[in-house]
Amino acid sequence: MDHEVTKSDAQWREELSPEKFAVLREAGTERPWTGELLDEARSGIYTCGACNAELFQSGTKFDSGCGWPSFYESVRPEAVELIEDRSLGTVRTEVRCANCGSHLGHVFDDGFGTPTGDRYCMNSISLNFTAAE
Repeated sequence: MDHEVTKSDAQWREELSPEKFAVLREAGTERPWTGELLDEARSGIYTCGACNAELFQSGTKFDSGCGWPSFYESVRPEAVELIEDRSLGTVRTEVRCANCGSHLGHVFDDGFGTPTGDRYCMNSISLNFTAAE
C-alpha cells in the first residue's frame, strides 16, 4: 500500500524514541499492563504515534482485560490497514496506520459484547491521545 507519509528508517529514528521506533517501525510489542493509555478514560481522539493521523475515538475504547488499550472500531475503515501476520506461527491480523504504515497492534474477532465484535488491541506507545476540550 502506498502511504501519504513516507520516510526512511533514518528519518523515523531521528523523530521517534528508540522504544517508539521498535514498536511503530519494527512491529514490536510493549509489555502488557505497562502502557500509559491503558487506563485513559477521558473523551478524545487517539492518533498515530508516528504521523498523528486520527485512528480511534474514545467512545469506541473498552476494557477487554488484555493489558493493552482496546477499541471496537477505527475512526474510519480507511484509517487503518489490515495485514495478514503469520510471524508467531499462527495467523493474526496486524493493524497499521494507513497514513504512514506504522505498526499499531492486532485486531481480533473476540470483542464480545461490542457493536462490531472486534477488538483492536493497540500498543499504547503506538498512539497519541488528545483530550476533548
